[in-house]
Amino acid sequence: MGNESKINLGITIGDPNGVGLEIILKIFEDRRMFDFFTPVLFAPPMLVNDCKKLLNLQTGLHTTSGSKKWNKGKLNVQSIDCPKFDIRFGTVDPAAGACAVASLQAATQALKNQTIDALVTAPIHKKSIQSENFSFPGHTQFLADAFESDSLMLMVKDGLRVALVTDHIPVQQVSSTVDQNILQAKIDQFYSSLQQDFGLSKPKIAVLGMNPHAGDEGVIGQEDDLVVRPTVQAYQEKGQLVYGPYAADSFFGSGTADAFDGILAMYHDQGLIPFKTLSFGEGVNFTAGLPVVRTSPDHGTAFDIAGKGQAETTSFKAALFTAMQIYRQRQGE
Repeated sequence: MGNESKINLGITIGDPNGVGLEIILKIFEDRRMFDFFTPVLFAPPMLVNDCKKLLNLQTGLHTTSGSKKWNKGKLNVQSIDCPKFDIRFGTVDPAAGACAVASLQAATQALKNQTIDALVTAPIHKKSIQSENFSFPGHTQFLADAFESDSLMLMVKDGLRVALVTDHIPVQQVSSTVDQNILQAKIDQFYSSLQQDFGLSKPKIAVLGMNPHAGDEGVIGQEDDLVVRPTVQAYQEKGQLVYGPYAADSFFGSGTADAFDGILAMYHDQGLIPFKTLSFGEGVNFTAGLPVVRTSPDHGTAFDIAGKGQAETTSFKAALFTAMQIYRQRQGE
């Protein structure tokens, strides 16, 4: 396990035809990164070497099949088995998806065995990864199932923290999915994470409305009056700083968001459009509610620029450091 100065940080390969592996190799060209992490990339060594050569990168690699042989000054490549294929940047390929699944499964087992302290996942392509072995909408649901936990998708950039009541479901299902029990469960998770993972003893949370203008007193839908308001009121009666529902259209632009430690959005785009507008390329996706720490960058596979050497490392690097900070916070360091 990691000590006060360094942690053993697992990293998945994501879709090899995307930008994930390129970014990982770029980040660990900088030897200063090894002052903070002993990185362990779960991947086929030959594939990593092929990508390194294709992109003319100089990252120091150390191939291993066990944690006892990890090198503290190189990017460790923990060998995994997956179907052999040639990298074709920007291409949807089930073989690439199978490799992404194998990497995630191996990293998840390492988390369970506590041979790594935390995990950062590179982006997957949701079509290429779907198979009999993987039928989840994304990493969040896979990890929630693996650790038998209810997860909460939480986007982080400095003091801006946006969580989602629902994440990867169709918009038409949102209003029928969110009831008082589900909303309460998500608020509880968010409140607990802000305390446990971010060290906020009495966090202040804003809950966004379900409908435009938070329903306009029932003129534009009943959900805000029947579900959101009574749920929020119950928290206030317990002395917890939970407020809402707030009209989502003006909440971020007006500066209201600055007064809160966390913002709970009802559905994916309601929360992520403003978050990514304010912090794209620098944000981090953190899966709250798990007994382990998992983060990822705020971008996808970026097939349009994969293999061109144009991928930015900022968000992925932020995911590495956020994972370290949350792990240390949980350890009381």
